[in-house]
Parts: sequence; C-alpha cells; structure tokens
Amino acid sequence: MHAVVRIAGKQFVVRPQERLRVPRLAAAVGDAVDFAEVLCVGDESGQRTGTPLVDGARVVARVLAHARDRRILVFKKKRRKDYRRKNGHRQPYSEIQVEAIQVP
Repeated sequence: MHAVVRIAGKQFVVRPQERLRVPRLAAAVGDAVDFAEVLCVGDESGQRTGTPLVDGARVVARVLAHARDRRILVFKKKRRKDYRRKNGHRQPYSEIQVEAIQVP
C-alpha cells in the first residue's frame, strides 16, 4: 500500500514503516503526527485518486528526530569590482516514520 500525501506544501509518496525527511514539523520527538491531506491511495487492488483529496484517508507517522541538513554555500562575485558576498544556509528538517495509512 502507498499514498501520496501533502506535507508543508510538498508532496511525498509514503509507504508503511518507511522513514523520510520532511520540512521541520512543530511536534516533539516521539509524538505521533496525523496528515489528512492525502491526494492518492493505492494498493494491489487498485488506486483511489482524490478531487483534490481522498475523503476520510489519513496517514499516521511518528517523529524520530529534528536536525539540520548539510550546509549550502551561496557566493556572489562581480569581477574587477571588489564585490564579494558569502552566505551559508542549513535547512531544518524532521525525520519521520510512517506507521499506518488509514482508508475508510
């Protein structure tokens, strides 16, 4: 069984017992999170696509950790003009494990 779920404006394909990284969630480590924006649900018998959401379907997951991704360097330069700007960024994320996909 799999589902396409919208988390923080992005779409993820999830399966039970799968771990994935999503944008930082406002939940503590160990908390269960419920995602109700399920766009599509499928299994061996067929696939149900929502318009835009599948009614009554939800994905239950558990937050495993909060962390920050690898550093991204942003460097701007204009030659011969003595213009250089260096900036860095680390995107925060949450690691979750999908526990169940519930379909009515």
